[in-house]
Amino acid sequence: MSIFDKLRELSEKNGGGNAPHGKVEYIIAGLGNPGVTYEDTRHNAGFICVDKLCETLCVKCDRAKFRSMYADVMIEGKRCLVLKPTTYMNNSGEAISEAMDFYKIPPQRLIVIYDDISLEPSKMRIRRKGSHGGHNGIKSIVELCDSQDFPRIKIGVGKKPHPDYNLADWVLSRFTDDERKLIDECAQKAAEAVKLIVSGKTDEAMNRFNS
Repeated sequence: MSIFDKLRELSEKNGGGNAPHGKVEYIIAGLGNPGVTYEDTRHNAGFICVDKLCETLCVKCDRAKFRSMYADVMIEGKRCLVLKPTTYMNNSGEAISEAMDFYKIPPQRLIVIYDDISLEPSKMRIRRKGSHGGHNGIKSIVELCDSQDFPRIKIGVGKKPHPDYNLADWVLSRFTDDERKLIDECAQKAAEAVKLIVSGKTDEAMNRFNS
């Protein structure tokens, strides 16, 4: 048994830990593209953060439903569905809206974590709502959920090296080793921010983590 599995077993023995109970109250979705080809790319910053969140909760995001990989967990006393859509970035809204419809989750209880090329890799920004800002994953969610009133956590992945650089090539490029260390630090902060938002402390999360 791995250390990870031992921690999960211990968590479940000590009062249930993350054993889900009650109705699902929040959906936390990290955006990215599935498959080995896209691992550690800038566009997968949302997946990286969701994996870190699950690690802090001693669970794995490894079950399949709603065209996503998911984990069903308790966060701050609330049952939450943590999603990594497998629909590819541009169709993220298909998976997320399906899960929202099934559990009757309003937009205000959807938290989306995704990459932002306007922020450097050491930066993170939390917003209560907003437009898609040209991000195709967010655009899909806004269109299919018919709302932009959902909290989001933007993870900086760095701007294009020069204006003529192809945007698709940039977001599908991999982080350098130094950048990945910064992303991992941001992912830890994002996990803490999610817990604050779920517990109704969005202002505190913004004050603590907005760059």
